[in-house]
Amino acid sequence: MHLEVKNLEKLPVVSKTSKVPNPFLHKEELKLPEIRQGGQFNKVQDLIFRRPTGQIIMSTETLKKIQIDRQFFSDVITETMQELQNSGTFINLLKALGKERENKMHFYDIIAREESGRKKIKALQKQLLNVKKERQVEVQSRNEYIVHLKDQLQEMKAKTNMENRYMKRNTELQISQTQKKCSKTEEHLLEEIEVITVRKDQKLRLKTEEENRIHVEIEMFLRKEQQKLEEKLEFWMEKFDKDTEMKQNELNALKAAKASDLAHLQELAKTLREYEQVIIEDRIEKENTRKQIQQDDLELESAIKLQAWWRGTVVRREIGSFRMPKKDKDDSKESKGKGKGKDKDKRRRKK
Repeated sequence: MHLEVKNLEKLPVVSKTSKVPNPFLHKEELKLPEIRQGGQFNKVQDLIFRRPTGQIIMSTETLKKIQIDRQFFSDVITETMQELQNSGTFINLLKALGKERENKMHFYDIIAREESGRKKIKALQKQLLNVKKERQVEVQSRNEYIVHLKDQLQEMKAKTNMENRYMKRNTELQISQTQKKCSKTEEHLLEEIEVITVRKDQKLRLKTEEENRIHVEIEMFLRKEQQKLEEKLEFWMEKFDKDTEMKQNELNALKAAKASDLAHLQELAKTLREYEQVIIEDRIEKENTRKQIQQDDLELESAIKLQAWWRGTVVRREIGSFRMPKKDKDDSKESKGKGKGKDKDKRRRKK
């Protein structure tokens, strides 16, 4: 432990011998006292460093804890020494102190939680005592109520026993009375049944005799009706045979007449078709003659027009010996009048 303290005292000397610039060294030297003032070391370790070892009576647990802390300090110091020698910084030392601070804060939080838990436990214990007292009072009151109910139950049992005895006696008396009444009514009913059976037997005999008589009469009536129906059936069968034979003869005659009429109808249809063919041919022939006459008239009219046109063109153009006569105006007028009269005569002739 003394060696570790000496090593810590030698830290600034090592930092001076390193090749790190002066401003950086001043900053790190300022950080070290702040960390020590922050309370990173445990109280047990401070006591160990302050008190002599001979005056402390330690248990096994405290010795184990001291050994663990010593090992932790030695590891941290060796790492910081290596870091200072290599790079001239002590970041590992700061990290270790930060972790130790976090552990300490966590320990304080656990202590605070434990105190709050103890307070809650005390409050819950008080509540539990109050609840127990309330439950005891409630149980006592319920026990008293149960005793009261048991007393009432015994009273009700006594009452029910008395009522049951009374009801048994009453029911026995009622049963005996009803049995007597039933026996009397049974005797009376048996007498009535005998009388009713005798009357019913008499009525049944009368009814059976009447039914037999009615049955015989109905049987005789039905036999007579059957005989009448058989006679009618024979009559109608004979009539049916005669009528069917007569109708069959009529049917045969009608079939023969139908066949002859059908043959005559076919002949008439044949002649009708021939007449229709002749009429159609005659109409076609008349139509052809009419068209031929129209064609001849049309050809004649066109030929006359063509001749008139040709004569006019020959005279106007003086072709050959055909020439217009040269006369005075009066003669020309007369000739025009004559020409008009000739045209009218030609038209009348054509018509």
